[in-house]
Amino acid sequence: MKVRGILETSLYVDDLSAAKAFYTDVLGLAFVSRQPGRHVFLRCGRHMLLLFDAHASAQAGNETPPHGAEGAGHVAFSVEESELNDWRRHLKECGVKIERDFAWPQGGRSIYFRDPAGNSLELATPSIWGVVN
Repeated sequence: MKVRGILETSLYVDDLSAAKAFYTDVLGLAFVSRQPGRHVFLRCGRHMLLLFDAHASAQAGNETPPHGAEGAGHVAFSVEESELNDWRRHLKECGVKIERDFAWPQGGRSIYFRDPAGNSLELATPSIWGVVN
């Protein structure tokens, strides 16, 4: 018996509409569902990114226990090395400030930037963790 991978990842935001627009329009994630005032669910490849209203998700719900976080979270999205420069250009064209473009000593590269809620996002090549496609 073993855990097979990460199925979903959550970030907490203060404006669900702005977050949905950013993740669908800028990053190209596919919209799956929304509960106004509570969450937006997006597909990222074979995985899910769940965007929760930080205040609403901290309240007791019928289906899930209260959860949440304060302050900026972090997610790294996997991208192809050959597409990283195109991503850099795309982010700039969308008005997204790149905080850092980092070449890792062990190989691979990462670009860091923020979503509208201030979460730290990263576009990274899998080789930063020794993963080869």
